[in-house]
Amino acid sequence: MSLTITPLSSALGAQISGVDISQPLASEQRDAIEQALLQHQVLFFRDQPIDPQQQARFAANFGDLHIHPIYPNVPEQPEVLILDTAETDVRDNAIWHTDVTFLPTPALGAVLSAKLLPVYGGDTLWASGIAAYEALSEPLKNLLQGLTATHEFIKSFPLERFGNTPEGLARWEQAKRKNPPLSHPVIRTHPVSGRQSLFVNEGFTTRINELSDSESEVILKLLFAHATRPEFTIRWRWQTHDVAFWDNRVTQHYAVDDYRPQRRVMHRATILGDVPFFR
Repeated sequence: MSLTITPLSSALGAQISGVDISQPLASEQRDAIEQALLQHQVLFFRDQPIDPQQQARFAANFGDLHIHPIYPNVPEQPEVLILDTAETDVRDNAIWHTDVTFLPTPALGAVLSAKLLPVYGGDTLWASGIAAYEALSEPLKNLLQGLTATHEFIKSFPLERFGNTPEGLARWEQAKRKNPPLSHPVIRTHPVSGRQSLFVNEGFTTRINELSDSESEVILKLLFAHATRPEFTIRWRWQTHDVAFWDNRVTQHYAVDDYRPQRRVMHRATILGDVPFFR
């Protein structure tokens, strides 16, 4: 079957039908999905009941998979992490963030599958870093070119929330050792499309290195607010067995935490990317 691609907004987002991602992809299907991802930045697939092995196989079409240092994973498929509000504190997802930018090679993208949903609430929003960058004034673009920003693992994974058991503390200390603070460009060039995107996020970015502390604080506050303006975003209302696949190089996302005490369970496979660069 041929893919049907339905755009959902001018900034980003498209719904894909005509493919069963639980099955191995033909090369034509894989290429069509990759092209849709480059164009629309986040793709949504309805009614795709996939198990962890199938999810990992689909994600691996697009790159090597990452094993998260903190979140629990599926024992028989460790590349698939579990976001279960009954088991894990996932408040770090209820903030605008780009996944694992504390890595030297942050994620290319991620595949998220809805397993158990609350009766209401629990939507996820995505924001386009490309749209946000293109809407900046030319003087501000010129200011940001060539600047770098520090990204830190502990900003979203603080000791007080993830080190409160002996097992959790050992896992947190190991993750902290393996993921020291590092720097990425404030403006990133997409390695395939060549388009420019804002690449700072409230989840992991702590400062702009070339500015004073006060200048960095003001500019980051401006960029965080600008990047998530409504016209740069899309909001997805989940249904069970929905799958989202997003380009993590040029987007941020926010999992709305508005459903407590209901439970929400999601599975995510994260695809490793490359070293961010400006040009």
